Amino acid sequence: MLIRIGLENGTEGRSMAWMLDFPGCFAYGKDGPEAILNVPRAVLAYREWLARHTDQSWLADLGDFDVRLVETFDCYDINDTFERVPSGTGNEVNAFFLHDWKPLSEEEVRRGLLMLEWSRADLLAAFAGLTTEQLNQERPGERWPINGILNHVGGAEWWYMDNLDLAGVERAQLSKVPTERLSSVRARLRQVLPGLVGSNLVLGKEGEIWSPRKLLRRALWHELDHVEHIHKLTRI
Repeated sequence: MLIRIGLENGTEGRSMAWMLDFPGCFAYGKDGPEAILNVPRAVLAYREWLARHTDQSWLADLGDFDVRLVETFDCYDINDTFERVPSGTGNEVNAFFLHDWKPLSEEEVRRGLLMLEWSRADLLAAFAGLTTEQLNQERPGERWPINGILNHVGGAEWWYMDNLDLAGVERAQLSKVPTERLSSVRARLRQVLPGLVGSNLVLGKEGEIWSPRKLLRRALWHELDHVEHIHKLTRI
């Protein structure tokens, strides 16, 4: 099986390999070569994740796979007037791959909705049983407590949709209660995704280019990434 990679360098000070044909599958590295080196392990972990949630996995018969780098994007920062500025001093512009131009198929949206359901179940399970005190506990070196992370996940997902003018509400209208924010924003995403089948909608907002494929790619990554983040925090 061919595993096509889009490599994003310089995102939050590291590199990230995106498996372009498999939303939700990604690998990190301190640089591009390390991220690519971590791809096989990430693909196997992704296959196992799918198998835990369905007996009809589209990666059940992975076989031998060929990892191939097909696109590279170097992140950069811009200021409020869209001028390039040193890294860390402005708003980071993240990858828009050529693959992101491709409209989503009906099957890709169907799978995407399933994976969003599974990733949300994993997120809810990650903090199930924690007390309010534990959810609000500050930890050294962490930007937010767990409740802050949950609010961030919901807010980021709203922002992804807002970049395509699909959010439906203003940010100020989002609930400050983490579980309510997560629920309402995800309900909106599940509502809009089916209508994006075959859509060639592409918008540039705040200096970054967005499409339905990029929306799905980043929504799945972001939630799954923070599932692991919360698991690490609960083990501390």
